Amino acid sequence: MKQETVLELRQLTHVYVNDKGASLAIEHINLKVERGEFVSLVGPSGCGKTTVLSLLAGLFPPTKGQVLLNGDQVSGPSSKVGYMLQQDYLFPWRSIKENAAIGLEINDRKTEKGLQYVDELLEELGLPDSARKYPQELSGGMRQRVALARTLATEPEVLLLDEPFSALDLHIKLQLEDLVHQTLKRLGKTAVLVTHDLAEAVAMSDRVIVLGRNPGYIRSELAIPDEIRLASPMTARKLSGFQGLFERLWTELDRDDNEGGSTGGRSQ
Repeated sequence: MKQETVLELRQLTHVYVNDKGASLAIEHINLKVERGEFVSLVGPSGCGKTTVLSLLAGLFPPTKGQVLLNGDQVSGPSSKVGYMLQQDYLFPWRSIKENAAIGLEINDRKTEKGLQYVDELLEELGLPDSARKYPQELSGGMRQRVALARTLATEPEVLLLDEPFSALDLHIKLQLEDLVHQTLKRLGKTAVLVTHDLAEAVAMSDRVIVLGRNPGYIRSELAIPDEIRLASPMTARKLSGFQGLFERLWTELDRDDNEGGSTGGRSQ
């Protein structure tokens, strides 16, 4: 069965320009992401991970090259693409349900059916009794669940995840990894994760893309074997082949550090 490409980067190059001059963040990046695939981007600071994610989201146009979603050029933000950040950015004056439904409101889709889907998401994500509560009443992990519900409520085809678990305690982080992995697989979503955590990348992904820097480029790619990629992240960490994959990524990044280079500004 032929795989269907959802996201594609073609010869993607981006230059940041400010009053101090121009900085080449990424250069000639080519990448295809298939429908239902979970891909992680890892690499040293300054390699352009968040730049790539921002271009995928249509937050600004690339200097050169193309970003394609289902074969169409991305020209701006779209409800087909959901973006989940490290910070939850919940509005403290809105209830949990109102926060989770804000995407529906922005896209003029705040219907009875849409709000019912929000209720279903909150229940599935372990927040069945929180709809009328306010953000300050919830823990950091619970707030990130609300952020995930908000991201999923508009039923995007693609999720972009920019280190969404990095500010959480390890125990909560591992629980959320499992929850996100399970939810996205059940819904058949395509996802791209940016993370500094190599174990997280191995545990959650079908493929891990390693970026080099100065400027950012694709250095290597690691396909995760079925035994690990089909397991939950928590289980994957306990499997015999997991440590070897982690060490391969570590060696690749260590090689990048040993080759030196400046860590650059905006392309974290």
